[in-house]
Amino acid sequence: MQLLHFFIVLLAIPAALVSAAVPSSKRFDLTKPSFDLFRNKKLKDATVQQSFTFDNTNRRLFVAQRRNGASTTSGDLTITQLDFNGNIKGHMYLKGFGHGVSIAAQPVGSTTYLWTEVDANSNGYGTKLARFKFSSGTTLSKTSSSLTKFAPISGATEYTAAIDPINSRLLVRYHKSGAKHFALYDLGAATKGNFSKPLASFAHPKGLKTKSSTFQGYAPYGRYLYLLYGDSYEAAPKGELNSELVTVDMNTGKVVQGPTLTKAGSTLKFREPEGLAVYRTAAGQTRLFMGFASGNSGDRRSNLFYKNATIS
Repeated sequence: MQLLHFFIVLLAIPAALVSAAVPSSKRFDLTKPSFDLFRNKKLKDATVQQSFTFDNTNRRLFVAQRRNGASTTSGDLTITQLDFNGNIKGHMYLKGFGHGVSIAAQPVGSTTYLWTEVDANSNGYGTKLARFKFSSGTTLSKTSSSLTKFAPISGATEYTAAIDPINSRLLVRYHKSGAKHFALYDLGAATKGNFSKPLASFAHPKGLKTKSSTFQGYAPYGRYLYLLYGDSYEAAPKGELNSELVTVDMNTGKVVQGPTLTKAGSTLKFREPEGLAVYRTAAGQTRLFMGFASGNSGDRRSNLFYKNATIS
């Protein structure tokens, strides 16, 4: 048997665990105004962005999208690094990874490591998590020796991940027994492959009564999880604006605010919500960022907006 240069960690968590003691924290007020970071910026490829993430230490921004020419089930992604003005600074190609619903950036000194899904199934969704160094201009396949792979939840069939950069926590979203679930971990422990002690574990909330059932991203910050739903103007009934945010208490798995309509970027053409992430500025302001795709087919653009008002 050929020696593999990556490893898979498989540590089950108790299926019955529903709540935990995540320390109290402020939460974003979803009813307050949103502000622009940038609008209508090109990515490396011309497809719709799927998600984005910040390296909060090295002040970097990464956006995931399906690679030009790839099928929707191939799992082939492009990762574009941007500066905060929306200028392209680098890119990577990922072959056979997944859909790109959520990605996460982890700073290690001056280097950024990315967490993504990997080993796409027949529907194009990743069946494990991968961690790897961002290296501009390179292409990684799902069998690359530079990947570290994880399968944290026994019996789970699909994975994505997001990072709380302020509290150094990794949130894993996974599919098991016909439903989506979340599990929150200490980032340092998860990096070492230790998923035995989740800080919280709960089901993706049901019955949210959102205007759209299309799930478009998530982001953890402190005690709370933020969810994004919505469609493009082209896909929404009668072209309505239906993008909404929801806040969930990770200690209970219960909704504490929302669904709340967001009109950020309402004048954009196409305007499909795509991704959430948290970032803290050098001046200390914490922001909940929302991503939207815009533009024409064959020339989709990236747009980022943020909320910064919090509730104690």
